[in-house]
This record gives sequence, structure tokens and C-alpha cells, in this order.
Amino acid sequence: MFEILHILQNRIDSIDAKEIVEFEVLNPDLLCSAYAGTSITVDSNEYIFRGYKAWVDLAQILQCKMLTPLVQSQNLVVIRFFKLNAEDSFHKSLDAEKYGSSSEFSEIHKNEEPAFLAHYIRALKNVTINKRLRVLNLGVNSGDEFEVIQKYASNFENMEFIGIDYCASAIEEAKNKFSANKNISFIVHNINDLKSLNLGTFDLIISIGTLQSSNLEFNPLFMNIVQNYLKKDGAMILGFPNCRWMDGEMIYGAKAKHYPFSEMSNLYKDAVFCKKYLQQKKFRVTLTGKEYIFLTATSIRKD
Repeated sequence: MFEILHILQNRIDSIDAKEIVEFEVLNPDLLCSAYAGTSITVDSNEYIFRGYKAWVDLAQILQCKMLTPLVQSQNLVVIRFFKLNAEDSFHKSLDAEKYGSSSEFSEIHKNEEPAFLAHYIRALKNVTINKRLRVLNLGVNSGDEFEVIQKYASNFENMEFIGIDYCASAIEEAKNKFSANKNISFIVHNINDLKSLNLGTFDLIISIGTLQSSNLEFNPLFMNIVQNYLKKDGAMILGFPNCRWMDGEMIYGAKAKHYPFSEMSNLYKDAVFCKKYLQQKKFRVTLTGKEYIFLTATSIRKD
């Protein structure tokens, strides 16, 4: 794999975005219970086995999309990597409507990504969503997180939901999406100024990929939310993005300025700060996930 990585990196660096690199490998379906690196002899030829997961992971590392392999023979397949356009990403947008209903961000559907959905559902299970009657979502955008709760919770109609976002067009889309649900309210507002809304307190507070925004002071804002808007026996779900969206793909690894590779110091710093702070407030805290790191907190107070 050392040689393969070196050769493919040089090859992909030399081609334009949207071009395809092809190479022939042992058919991964020949072995179903073997680790990558296992030697196998087929028709007197020795091969090193690698499963499809290894090739999918390699494609992502090289900022490519793995296309459907082509079967050459019973023993060999052609792996095809499509080079992604790194410039085709909402992260590079400077538009005021960067997260609006007509933006590139609006084309992202997190709930269709298993790496997001499975861990978010686990977080909802961890907070016992069916007993949470009042739910606040900060940075709700078009309401993706509420859609999952609507399908997952058995008492959805008996719950009250409030979603807040500063992007007016995204909130309008959310309102249209949930127009039939009178138990859901959406508000266009800056979450730096929650006090003026007189929201009260909540059984569950959700925020996915919002509190780390550059225009927010993360630590003071987080502490203010816990102290003033979360019930003593409440719960929290925070989502820390550990990925970038690029040319139709969710690419693993948080990206920091001035680094040409994934660098996750800020993600770990913020997640650990939240965990320690919530533990001091008598919450049980877990960190799960991969492309999105989910912090789940539930109260363990005795009083």
C-alpha cells in the first residue's frame, strides 16, 4: 500500500479535476473474511488482498470519488477514482446567503448520509427523545434534525419544537416543510442574542455544526446556553463537523486555515471543553461518530 499510495498521489496531483484514474487489482470478492494485506495465490500468481473498504478509504484520502469498479475477469477488477473539484464547495463561499435555500449548502442532505444519520439516531436514543417535551435547535437551517425526530419519536405531536437560525431563506424553507405541524416554530434570529426572545428552558437542546461558527464566541455562548436555557434534568446533542463537503461528497476530516491537510485540534478542544463543563454540571457525556462527532449529555442530578 505504501507504493500504491505514492504512485496514485503523484498521478492524481498531475491531472485535472473531474478526470478519472484507473488501475487493476485483485477482485475483493474473492475473500470475504480476510484482512487487508493477506497474501493469496490465484492461478500461480501471488496477490495482496485488499477489500473495497480500503479502496473507498483511499479514494477519500486522495480527495476522489470511487466509481463502480469494472470486472476484468473472475479474479481482477479495475478500480476507478474520479478526482473531485476542491473548489466546488460551499465552504469557499463568501456570499451572505452562504447557507440559504438557493445556496450550494442547501444541496447537502445530511440525513441521506449514513455516517451522519446513524450516529444522530443513536444520540436521540441516548437522550431518550420520547420523554423530551420541549426541544430547541440552534442553527436549525431547513430543519433536517426535526425531520429525523418526526420519524423516530413516538410522541412527536405532543412535543414543542423551536428552531432558530439567522438565515431567513432557510427558515422560510423550514416553515414550508413543517407547515402542517403546529407544534413547531421557526425564528429568524442571531443566537448571540437569545435573551431578547424570552425562550424559557428546554428538555433538549440540539446544535449541529453551528456553535463553532467564526462569528460566535464558543465558550461563553455554550456556557450561557447551558446555564440559562437547559433544564436541570435536560439533555443536549451537539454535532461537531469532522468533514468537508466537496463536489457532491462528504470528505472525512476537519479542515483548518493554513493547513493543506485535515487538522482537528479545534474540534477536540471544543468537544473536550463541553464534555468537562457538562460533567461539572452533573451530566453524563458521551462522544461518538466519525464525519460528525456527536456529544450527547444527559442529566444525572439526584435533586
